Amino acid sequence: MMELNELRRLVRDIPDFPKPGIMFRDITPLIGNARAFAALIDMMAEPFLGQVDTVLGIESRGFIVGAPVAYRLGVGLTIARKPGKLPFHTIGETYDLEYGSAGLELHEDGLVRGARVLIVDDLLATGGTAEATVRLAQKLQAAIVSCAFVIELAALGGRQRLAPVQCFSLIRYD
Repeated sequence: MMELNELRRLVRDIPDFPKPGIMFRDITPLIGNARAFAALIDMMAEPFLGQVDTVLGIESRGFIVGAPVAYRLGVGLTIARKPGKLPFHTIGETYDLEYGSAGLELHEDGLVRGARVLIVDDLLATGGTAEATVRLAQKLQAAIVSCAFVIELAALGGRQRLAPVQCFSLIRYD
């Protein structure tokens, strides 16, 4: 099994993307390495074995990580998508990003009332996207076990914004 510091070295830094002043943390080299991707999924799933009923992946890189985490946990996957992308009846939430605003939708039957949910995404920055996803799950009366992220940009305060929801992250940048 790969060590966490080996995974961290596979994250590529891209300055000034998507706009000047933003340091984008690119996970594509990490997920492109078969050993690293397997280790990443195992490390993200292990703390939640036997604790969740459903994984809720956030568009779009949350799908990449959320689907194999759900498989590893032996549970189903539901998805939060950008508005207008889901074909059935939806509920929605809007939120602010560090560089704009956006929205997410979830199928109204995407979570069963009382389901123990693990929300998964690649990155926790300001917490707006995850907070909107938490609100969607709460609208459907799901029980949020935790939010799990590959990367956390701690200085941006996303973890505090999500409190009291538990947050788990593998790689932390201060």
